[in-house]
Amino acid sequence: MKTQKTFLFIISAVLVLSLVLVGCSSERAAQQDKEDKSGGLQVVTSISILADIARNVVGERGQVTYIVPIGEEPECYEPVPSNFQKVSNADIFFANGLGMEEWLRKIVSNVSDTEVVYLTTGAPTIPLIGRDGADPHLWLNVQHVSDYYVNNILAALIRLDPEGEKEYRRNAELYIAQLQELDAWIVDQVEQIDPDRRMIVISENALKYFGEAYGFDTAGIWELNSHAEGTPQQISRVIDLVQSRQVPALFVEATVDRRYMEAVAKDTGVPIAGEIHTDALGLEGSGAETYIGMMKHNVNSLLMGLR
Repeated sequence: MKTQKTFLFIISAVLVLSLVLVGCSSERAAQQDKEDKSGGLQVVTSISILADIARNVVGERGQVTYIVPIGEEPECYEPVPSNFQKVSNADIFFANGLGMEEWLRKIVSNVSDTEVVYLTTGAPTIPLIGRDGADPHLWLNVQHVSDYYVNNILAALIRLDPEGEKEYRRNAELYIAQLQELDAWIVDQVEQIDPDRRMIVISENALKYFGEAYGFDTAGIWELNSHAEGTPQQISRVIDLVQSRQVPALFVEATVDRRYMEAVAKDTGVPIAGEIHTDALGLEGSGAETYIGMMKHNVNSLLMGLR
């Protein structure tokens, strides 16, 4: 009988302890949820460039993170499990669109509750050469960022968080003013380059929008990054172009293997003058850690090679 009473006492104690632990766990979960919500909107973007643009509009009312690591190509990116969780936990996901994030379909098909907003919506596009679709690199024209990216972000944030409208609008206005200064600065810097020397040759022909806005011809070994880039035929075509146009300098992308352009430089004798950031911001200390810094870095690289 004593053994039975002891057993019943142990069972009762375990049940009481379990209830206490469940209660504490629920309190911790509620507290964690409260802390998460206190951080404001959870915003996720596909690439680092969009994240920086979004941060300037979100301001202190939320947190902004991105999916594709700096140094990897967004067109070829393969999502990992943590990406699905990050997007699932977000209030909104900002993507560029125009086919740049083909991997996005894998995430969206598994995450149904997070709104996806394409920041190029409404913007004029330039068609790809030799393949279907439009070039997705609209952010390399500062005016497009000001007119479309920022305003699409602003509209989405106001819809999600109407109480923050005044702050979002103020942030957007301040950032647009900075972008207008950047655009004027680029125009002024480009004036230092002779019009006959305004030819940008790079691995991926991603600078078409930049060229259209600021008066450059552009060419690349390939149109859009894929697993089939850098063929002998593509490289030969660019070598012929460089020689016929007497291009003074070549450029490489920060996120692309340099060997393709090094092959062009070797065969033509034309030097590689600098590095251009097209699909991602620069690492800490590069001077290209923000969108504005990135664009200034690119222009300075062009000046070094073409002026």
